[in-house]
Amino acid sequence: MSSKLSTFICQNCGTETSQYFGKCLNCNSWNSIVEEIKNKTSKYKEVNNDKKAISFNEISSKKISRFTSGFKEFDRVLGGGIVPGSVVLLGGEPGIGKSTIVLQSAGKISLNEKVLYITAEESLEQVKIRWERLNQKSNDLKIYAETNLFLIIEEIKRLKPSLAIIDSIQAIHNHDMESSPGSVSQVKACSSELQNLAKENNIGLLIIGHVTKDGALAGPKTLEHLVDVVINFEGDNISSHKLLRSIKNRFGSTFEIGIFEMLEEGLREIKNPSSVFTNKENISGVTTTITNEGTRSFAVDIQALVNKTFYSNPRRTTTGISINRLHQILAVIEKHVGIKLSEFDCYIATGGGFEINDPSSDLGVAISILSSLKNIPPLPSCSFIGELGLSGQVRKSNKLRTKIEEAARLGFKNIVVPKSDENLKKNFRNLINIKEISNIQEAVDFSFLE
Repeated sequence: MSSKLSTFICQNCGTETSQYFGKCLNCNSWNSIVEEIKNKTSKYKEVNNDKKAISFNEISSKKISRFTSGFKEFDRVLGGGIVPGSVVLLGGEPGIGKSTIVLQSAGKISLNEKVLYITAEESLEQVKIRWERLNQKSNDLKIYAETNLFLIIEEIKRLKPSLAIIDSIQAIHNHDMESSPGSVSQVKACSSELQNLAKENNIGLLIIGHVTKDGALAGPKTLEHLVDVVINFEGDNISSHKLLRSIKNRFGSTFEIGIFEMLEEGLREIKNPSSVFTNKENISGVTTTITNEGTRSFAVDIQALVNKTFYSNPRRTTTGISINRLHQILAVIEKHVGIKLSEFDCYIATGGGFEINDPSSDLGVAISILSSLKNIPPLPSCSFIGELGLSGQVRKSNKLRTKIEEAARLGFKNIVVPKSDENLKKNFRNLINIKEISNIQEAVDFSFLE
């Protein structure tokens, strides 16, 4: 017995309602709710289950050995490589370079593993044009242009590849459903079928998903609970640098990043990101901090411009740092350094526009602001690490030892860090001069030595 069920689904967040609303009650987006028809089918049948519970000792470790993606930066984000049977979701805005990095990776993987690249948005000829531009080599790479979910599943079963790539999930269509391709229902249903196929056959599955601002297409947020790994591909139209950032990872650390540069012949991985986000010029208003993303530490320049304001409300603008964090740092400077900043505009930017989430960058921001205000360069060849507390103290930083090692590797002669129980000066003797401080005033006194 079957019947049809009408539901209203927000295409932005996936919330289902029984009636139409102009504004989604969950994510507050306008005109994102679309009516979708579902086939409600009642099935009563016996299920033959041949599977039985087993112990860990009976599980073969050969089935869970990873294979490389062809990029060390990509492998870092994945947690060491692609796990057979895992489902990886690669999200990002249209045109950011998702298809480029996936096609390059497919070519490299195919030199050792069987790969099936399913293109649902482009024809085979169009993919061939990109392939020739990327100038890649392959060995066992098959290309299949199809949008029908069941035909795609049959082709995957026939070839039995080590890795199957879906480009993209929004273009795949399950003909058993009456909703249009790209809708939340279609994306969820197609992803669920493909996930079951990957798990049953121990096939690695890489799914590409678009993120749009108007919510017309279902983004990765609706699929996070279905997949094992969620990766965002970030960047802008101005900078050539692109970031891979893991949001969810069952097989590795989250918030790990990989850095790439977009060139005419495709994406090139950047193995030393500190060289991209630092300039090492000793000028006023510029400091260097060592930040941490996932398991990686690298240097980032922080630039400040402090100007006399001509308005009753001074301007506060940031790029790469939270505006609320800047307001807090300015308040700490006014209270505990005794410098009035309410009469000055303040602009903060990070090197390359890199978004810093590590609070240990606070000290670098504060010193760059004071350096710009005084028009005096800070101590040369020095980096700054420390989170500022509201009482003016400099709080301990996570993974301080790896940050000091990175500063020493880059050739910094001095580093300002919070006081630690570890004997840091003894451990890094003859490598870098470590100045341990307990509050912001001590950092200011050391940074602007006459």
